[in-house]
Amino acid sequence: MQDFQKLLQWAEVIKTEYNKKDKLFQEKLDTAFAVEYTHNSTAIEGNTLTLMETKIVLEDKLSVQGKELREIYETVNHEQAYRYMQKLIAQNVPLSADVVKDLHEILVKNIFQGGVFRNHNVRITGAMYRPPEPEQMYAEVQKFFADLSVNDKKLNVIQLAAWTHAEFVRIHPFPDGNGRICRLLMNFQLMRKGLFPVSIAKENKLEYYKALEEYAVHNKLETFADFVFKVEEQRLLELAKDLGITLS
Repeated sequence: MQDFQKLLQWAEVIKTEYNKKDKLFQEKLDTAFAVEYTHNSTAIEGNTLTLMETKIVLEDKLSVQGKELREIYETVNHEQAYRYMQKLIAQNVPLSADVVKDLHEILVKNIFQGGVFRNHNVRITGAMYRPPEPEQMYAEVQKFFADLSVNDKKLNVIQLAAWTHAEFVRIHPFPDGNGRICRLLMNFQLMRKGLFPVSIAKENKLEYYKALEEYAVHNKLETFADFVFKVEEQRLLELAKDLGITLS
């Protein structure tokens, strides 16, 4: 495991410099990330909007010709869920089953009824691992939230964020939207512990899926934790560049 303390130190330097900037600069930086994050997180799941089209939908509030309404809803909903998560972090609201259900309901609004755990089996296309059947799934969700409080104290921030994502997506408790909700939960943990939210590029989808499958099949978290570390490190370096500072 790499030096997560370095990331926390970098994050503090960045926050200090960020707070020196005017509100317009801060808003532009925040909006640019929200657009990129929404684009990547929905594209990983098959949404065909380009980055520019995502910007047009979110910033200009315009629809995109030739795109399915579902894809527009996925894009708008994801950005709203991210904004809701930011508010929860600012209010120091802890991660709970109610928070997860609320976030999921926002993610799939106008598509299907969200915030409700599945009552049927699901399969993950192309994966070796099969999620638990509904009865077992409910028990595993309960265990997840029990383990969450333990791991919150036991794991460092990178490990905690990685475990939260990897374990919840292994359980796959919702009929759809599990990937998007888990990337939100990962960022929830990163932000709550002092780091910045990350966007997993759609181009890194295969590496990302392989690391998650290693956890699901072999119960090995290290590969995915290293992946999260790398993505967080890259986010901080990009922020430093935006702010015109050098991290050391």
